[in-house]
Amino acid sequence: MKELESKEAFSQWKKEKAIFMFSADWCPDCRVIEPILPEIEAEYKEYTFIYVDRDKFIDLCAELDIFGIPSFLAFDQGEEIGRFVSKDRKTKEEIETFIEKLPVNQ
Repeated sequence: MKELESKEAFSQWKKEKAIFMFSADWCPDCRVIEPILPEIEAEYKEYTFIYVDRDKFIDLCAELDIFGIPSFLAFDQGEEIGRFVSKDRKTKEEIETFIEKLPVNQ
């Protein structure tokens, strides 16, 4: 998974098929899903997956209404096409269902 380095990079990545995972090093629910993320990335190669450190990009999180982590935002050609945003722990199945329901997958 790539890591977001700047807000400018966010603007560039969202022009592609991208899924941003908002997380933080201190978040126990985020750590739980880390081992399954490579499997999900391998299954959905049409997307670029980008890790966004909530603490480094708190302003971006506020702009995007990301108030809970882990959370996922999907973009295609600069448009938001889906969000899985909450403070709750996510399962592999829930993340896959979120991706499967994105408009570009139907």
